[in-house]
Amino acid sequence: MKPVRRLVTIDDERGKSSAIADGPAPEVIWATDRTPARITRQLPSVPRSFEPPPGGSVCRIVDVLPDGARKPPMRKSRTLDFCLVLEGEITLVLDLEEVELHAGDVVVQRGTRHAWSNRSARPCRIAISSHDATDAPSS
Repeated sequence: MKPVRRLVTIDDERGKSSAIADGPAPEVIWATDRTPARITRQLPSVPRSFEPPPGGSVCRIVDVLPDGARKPPMRKSRTLDFCLVLEGEITLVLDLEEVELHAGDVVVQRGTRHAWSNRSARPCRIAISSHDATDAPSS
């Protein structure tokens, strides 16, 4: 698949916008350690985990290879995830159903048990923006 390009922008001391990074995207496109996020000229250190730090967020581009004979594991996280299928097709596996997704489809994943299953013969690319979340108290 084509490499992902990451462009990072900032306003300078005079309020003029410019790029401070432009090149192949690292494993993590961007991460924050709190909300509201701090805007600085420094590029952030990035977590090695898929989950953001408490109060933070992580944005990644994920390439999911075809499953072959393996069954993808179910997982559950304490995050609100915005997932955009960029290329290919993939199946979102939930406990009670499976949903086939194609390029351009968006999933709002709200801390549920799930797995991503690529049942096609080609890789699938997904942009995932994960945000720390908690369960709302019952009323």
